[in-house]
Amino acid sequence: MKIAAVIVDVPARQTDRPFDYVIPEKWEDVLQVGMRVTVPFGARLLQGFVVNIKSHSEVKTLKPIEAILDVTPVLNEELLGLGQYLTETTLCFAISAYQAMLPAAMKAKYEKEIHLVHEEDRACLHETIQSLFADRSVISWKDVEHTNVVPLLQKEIQKGYLEVVYRVKEKAAKKTIKYIDIAVSKEQIHEAIEALPANAIKQKQLLTLLRSAKDGMPLKELLEQSGASHASVKALIQKGILSEREVEIYRDPYEHREFVKTEPLPLTDEQKQALAPIVESVRASKHEVFLLYGVTGSGKTEIYMQAIEEVLRQGKEAIVLVPEISLTPQMVERFKGRFGSQVAVLHSGLSVGEKYDEWRKIHRKEVKLVVGARSAIFAPFENLGMIIIDEEHEASYKQEENPRYHARDVAIYRARFHQCPVVLGSATPSLESFARAKKGIYQLLTLKKRMSENGLPTVNIVDMREELRSGNRSMFSRILFEKLQDRLTKGEQSVLFLNRRGYSTFVMCRDCGHVIRCPHCDISLTYHRVQQRLKCHYCGHEEPLTYRCPSCASEHIRFFGTGTQKVEEELNKLLPEARVIRMDVDTTSRKGAHERLLEAFGEGKADILLGTQMIAKGLDFPKVTLVGVLAADTMLHLPDFRSSEKTFQLLTQVSGRAGRHKLPGEVVIQTYTPEHYSIELAAKHDYDMFYQKEMAIRKLHGYPPFYYLTLITVSHSEITKAVAVTEKIAAYLRAHLSKEAIILGPVASPIARLHDRYRYQCMIKYKREPNFTRVLKTVVDRYQQEISQGELFITVDTNPYMMM
Repeated sequence: MKIAAVIVDVPARQTDRPFDYVIPEKWEDVLQVGMRVTVPFGARLLQGFVVNIKSHSEVKTLKPIEAILDVTPVLNEELLGLGQYLTETTLCFAISAYQAMLPAAMKAKYEKEIHLVHEEDRACLHETIQSLFADRSVISWKDVEHTNVVPLLQKEIQKGYLEVVYRVKEKAAKKTIKYIDIAVSKEQIHEAIEALPANAIKQKQLLTLLRSAKDGMPLKELLEQSGASHASVKALIQKGILSEREVEIYRDPYEHREFVKTEPLPLTDEQKQALAPIVESVRASKHEVFLLYGVTGSGKTEIYMQAIEEVLRQGKEAIVLVPEISLTPQMVERFKGRFGSQVAVLHSGLSVGEKYDEWRKIHRKEVKLVVGARSAIFAPFENLGMIIIDEEHEASYKQEENPRYHARDVAIYRARFHQCPVVLGSATPSLESFARAKKGIYQLLTLKKRMSENGLPTVNIVDMREELRSGNRSMFSRILFEKLQDRLTKGEQSVLFLNRRGYSTFVMCRDCGHVIRCPHCDISLTYHRVQQRLKCHYCGHEEPLTYRCPSCASEHIRFFGTGTQKVEEELNKLLPEARVIRMDVDTTSRKGAHERLLEAFGEGKADILLGTQMIAKGLDFPKVTLVGVLAADTMLHLPDFRSSEKTFQLLTQVSGRAGRHKLPGEVVIQTYTPEHYSIELAAKHDYDMFYQKEMAIRKLHGYPPFYYLTLITVSHSEITKAVAVTEKIAAYLRAHLSKEAIILGPVASPIARLHDRYRYQCMIKYKREPNFTRVLKTVVDRYQQEISQGELFITVDTNPYMMM
């Protein structure tokens, strides 16, 4: 007898272990580790992952596996091991780790059905229920759950006449198209054409067309080319001359796009020096981590591509991670142009079905290269030759819900397993990575020069306080306005970057100072002008705009702050001749909108590209010679120890969009704190000086990379409970960690209430704590019962990027 150890789809502490099931004889040779199965669990049927196959079990009576969901394992041995690593390092459940590795389409959908137990019981049922089961023995729970027959059904279930059955259904639907084939021999087809009556012209055309096609034809194509109707095809199928079959096809998000084939570019001496050690590491199958530190526009992407060529020559595979959707259109263009059909693309802009098909191409070994956002790090390759993380400093590489992994850590884990290099690229590396490179843990490769002859753009810092004093109340400083006009007359393009979204940050009463806030979260509501509504960007609460203060009934309600819509309106007033493309959450929410807007800008259909975070990175347009940053300091004042670093990185990245080709570039940074070192040094493009200054501050205050950080957040609908639990956790940590560990708190979180739940937190700073994971696990286990009842939430983030 063979037994399978299965991790079941119940994310809870008491079920976070493998459960044993008997493998039915018919599947003994079929079932493999890493496959998904359906298993009985209590009264339900659940999806699970087989993590081990063994010959005996400690449990006396075992249930058999109900069904196998895969033909081949969806998780290989390496990915199963990676799941274990994630559960230990991020304190998540094993099921959460495994599901994070698969496309959403493969997560199970559970459907509840009511079954008639025995046919002879039909007559014993209550007459209302009898009529429900009149011509069937199964009804879907969805059809009856909101009706008044539920109590009657419950009674019949108690009597044993009916039973509840849970069905596991996949969301994944494979896309198929109809194919038409000839069902007879060549001679017979000739005879069939001859035998058709003279007026059956369309049927004759159909058969003639199909005779010349080697493997049949898609029905749609056949009808288009022959001009025949469905009826003609149907008639020939009924006569037995043609046959019909379903053929599975991939949903291709790029099927209507032509990618121009590109050749490798000649490298500069600096690029050759950076590429050599990477290629050497690929050839020697040696695990090393390289930090490719190159100024914006220094040609990092070309180095990636030539390194990938070496990987493919070795017959191996590569993963390239790029931050979020914003980089994908241009990145896809570059990689598809160079590597053609060997590339699969995974990012948030694809539909569930498209993601599933791209994943299947990788799983079936039909592609050698994946370009994608964070989750592409789990691509099921089995012969990895290299992993590249572009813009490695980006916060979007850290997942903010379970499992709270950082893509960089997963990349290094996988590369160690496959004995291959990891390349981290950035013009503004994260302090942690740069510190590791300085220590020699990572190998530092530097590119100091831009590919274009112009060098880096000149940067002007404008003190907006001075502008206000001199009577300029516009959101554009005089110098920025003049430069925008100048670009318009020259026919060059400009990019305007605003560090936030929405129309106006908040609504305030000028008489009493009352700010309209969300009733469920401790945060001000944002004004969206198109719908004239106030929205909460956390819980989605919205309400119509009020013209009277709810606190003092004054009519002096004003909008404070600047959003992209407001900037666009101002631009239209001041420069009516300028064509503006706005890119923010509202204009890019529809599928493919991102790509269309950037394409239009690249084709010169607009003079100014105005946008939020999403336009800061990776864009490369030859005619952009001016970049304006409208609100450089919005991030500086957030309660986050990384705020200076994020500001410096963002300003450097945005500045890097200007003058990337033949035309020289200029940057104007508007700020209310021009003396802040992150703004001054970003203007000078001086990362090294910034690194030294920021490291001194981090050392002084005990922040990474000098200390590790863990943030524990407790939330509850009652404030007293949230405080009490956080205090107990802090006390337990103080008693069980070493004297060197610093425990801060408990304090209210920066956003003290979200979704009507009060949030308290404590922060742990530590250097070496061998028992740390065990202590944290004990803390979470202690409150497991309350957590499972849904009253109490405890989140543990072992490397927090979001301090809010």
